[in-house]
Amino acid sequence: MPDADARPRSSAVPFGILLVAVVLVSVNLRPGASSPGPVLEEVREGLGMSAGVAGAMTGLPGLCFGLVGALAVGFARRVGMTAAIAIGLTAATVGLLLRVATDDVPVFLLFTLVALAGMAVGNVLVPAWIKAHGHAVVLMTVYGTGLVVGGTVGSLVTAPVTEASGSWKTGLGMWGLMVALALPLWGWLALRERRSPAEHDVSGEAAPSGRIAHSPTAVALTVLFGVQSMHAYVQFGWLPQIYRDAGISASSAGALQALLSSVGIAGALVMPTVIARSRGLHALMIAFGVMLALGYAGLLVAPATVPWLWALLLGLSGLAFPTAIALITARTRHPSVTAQLSGFVQPIGYALAAIGPFVVGLIHEATGDWQLVIVLLALTSVPLTLAGLRVASPTYVDDEI
Repeated sequence: MPDADARPRSSAVPFGILLVAVVLVSVNLRPGASSPGPVLEEVREGLGMSAGVAGAMTGLPGLCFGLVGALAVGFARRVGMTAAIAIGLTAATVGLLLRVATDDVPVFLLFTLVALAGMAVGNVLVPAWIKAHGHAVVLMTVYGTGLVVGGTVGSLVTAPVTEASGSWKTGLGMWGLMVALALPLWGWLALRERRSPAEHDVSGEAAPSGRIAHSPTAVALTVLFGVQSMHAYVQFGWLPQIYRDAGISASSAGALQALLSSVGIAGALVMPTVIARSRGLHALMIAFGVMLALGYAGLLVAPATVPWLWALLLGLSGLAFPTAIALITARTRHPSVTAQLSGFVQPIGYALAAIGPFVVGLIHEATGDWQLVIVLLALTSVPLTLAGLRVASPTYVDDEI
């Protein structure tokens, strides 16, 4: 299936600048969410945070991405899509820097919410921004890869930096400085493109959201995105602790989580092209479900025996995430429909995902071990596979609504 909109819609911005902008935003939309996991124990001790609050904190990314993401398209219609992304990056920078400047749990959580809200805006709007500016396959490849790279680096680097510096605040605070690097270019783009045709294409009047909800493809893509995102944020928040409870060190647990995330880099690099050229993705969707179940089965029976294998299997199943991200643009023709689909799939999907880490924390605290948690996580491979099979065939949401 050819890319529905491969040509640039806005020749005012050179492709090289578009590419750098996508790189800068994509690599900064995940470390703020993935970095607390490897040092969750140190954060709890440093702030005097209870296990229940820590469990709730691991669910904040999904919850915030869902609630704020639902408002992102409307926000973009008011201020312009590029400006909305730039404002989101500013909020992420402020939140990540200020949350490590306090020793108060409520204030820490408040600034965490500010940072996550800024990231949520980018989550929803960047795919539509890419669709509006053309080069969709290339830029979505870069975007999906950047998301995975950012999440991987956040997991891999945070614990070693914390150990080297002796402070979890250094390990978490450096990600605020990373987001700040994206602000000058995105601020310039917001000023340059404020009244460009590409902005009006996406921020103008759109079809009612109810029509998107009537699209079977949109609903199935939401389930696929939601289930996989739930696993991603459970793994961000709790997988290092599962490994640590099995006797693995904090740095090794962070490296295993990074291995899981890094597997997605290869998938993010190839999935947009695979989707654009393939007539169907059915075999891949079945494989995602099988590897998800096998990865959790390994964690259940032998978590510390071959821990890299379970991380590898879970990472391979996680290729469902860059696949779902790429399908947002591949299953739409017009940027306004892309924005609506992104504004439907991601908020609802992240809202579903937010339940996972919180429930995991509650079940673990109630049972005192990880067995029931892991069994339940393995069973979710069924809805993931079924939803994936529904979106595997090349159809356009534009036609369904």
